[in-house]
Amino acid sequence: MPVSNQRAVRFVVLTVLIDAIGFGIVMPVLPGIVMKLGHVGLADATRIGGWLGVIYAAVQFLTGPLVGNLGDRFGRRPVILGSLAGFALDYALMGFAPSLGWLFVGRALAGLFGASFGPAGAAMADLSAPEDRARHFGMIGGAFGVGFVIGPAIGGLLGEIGPRAPFYAAAMLAAANFLFGLAAFPETHKAENRRAFQWKRANPLGALLALRRHPGVLPVAFASFWWNLAGMVYPATWAYFTIAAFNWTPGIIGASLALVGLLMALSQVFVVGRVVKRVGERHAAEIGILCGMIGFIAYTFLHTGWLVFAFLCLTAMQSLVMPSMNGLMSRRVPADAQGELQGFGGSIAALGAIAAPALYNPALAWFTRPDAVFRFPGIVFAMATAAALVALLTLLLMRRAPQIPPATGA
Repeated sequence: MPVSNQRAVRFVVLTVLIDAIGFGIVMPVLPGIVMKLGHVGLADATRIGGWLGVIYAAVQFLTGPLVGNLGDRFGRRPVILGSLAGFALDYALMGFAPSLGWLFVGRALAGLFGASFGPAGAAMADLSAPEDRARHFGMIGGAFGVGFVIGPAIGGLLGEIGPRAPFYAAAMLAAANFLFGLAAFPETHKAENRRAFQWKRANPLGALLALRRHPGVLPVAFASFWWNLAGMVYPATWAYFTIAAFNWTPGIIGASLALVGLLMALSQVFVVGRVVKRVGERHAAEIGILCGMIGFIAYTFLHTGWLVFAFLCLTAMQSLVMPSMNGLMSRRVPADAQGELQGFGGSIAALGAIAAPALYNPALAWFTRPDAVFRFPGIVFAMATAAALVALLTLLLMRRAPQIPPATGA
């Protein structure tokens, strides 16, 4: 790989890392700041936190294909750098938010700028030979996992100082990455692979209709939706769930998220490539979903907080899923549609992220409110198990489809 490409790969990985740190750093303190700004208790904060998740994901769902198509037309560099600058301003806005209304505005803007994850994936596809895409997408997943080690750990520590401090730290990290990208990130999308921008393709429905032409993409996308819905139980409810079930503090919440992030990063680096090479992308995704389901079932019934840490190793194996699914879909489309595919993938993930807090958070609030007839915080993980089962069955029943180039086990 040329030196310029190696530099670009490092920047893409670093961008995902910084985004994950910024996302993870605020998770331990989000319940606290919602309770503070809304003057409410935990059950109501859980419900409000769900709506914050919905607005974030809804904006990301609507803008994912738009941002992806802009990347296919104008290149990855301006889209990614613009999003990084926006993230820095947005985290600062949320840090200074004087009311819940401003927090909702901040989460909506975060959804817009968070749609840059699609162009980052497309840039990685630009830089990767087809047979290396699952491994390189695994590097992105590994960076996200490392970010989840650093982010919640820092957020838990800063959260002990005050609920706003992590937002300021996230703003500074995003600004630093933007400045680094100005100097270090070259354009990865070749001029000959660019195509005209079309509004009819720059929306979720248009992208769906365009990608129908490529056999085998939509079944994987369907499975991806259900897996994203299952996996979103963690960002949507983990902080609220662990407070309700185990009375954890922000520091312990941050430590738990940091540990699972570390384990997932190690899995991405040392396990994903080997497993995919041995059994293929499709079977690797199935193994990851099965491991994730076992973790969901365990968390459904746990009553002792320290036992959570015993299941985190198994939970980390679900890091096999998304790199494998991304690799499966990427092999099924040509070079001039990679940005569109990644933007559509971002919309699929965002659709799951819309549904997750809309379903999980009200259920958790209902089963943990002070006057609940039957207290059952694990309800959200029971629901996640059902969603993961749909994803697993879809992959098991999916037919093989043409790939660019052919791969084994897919």
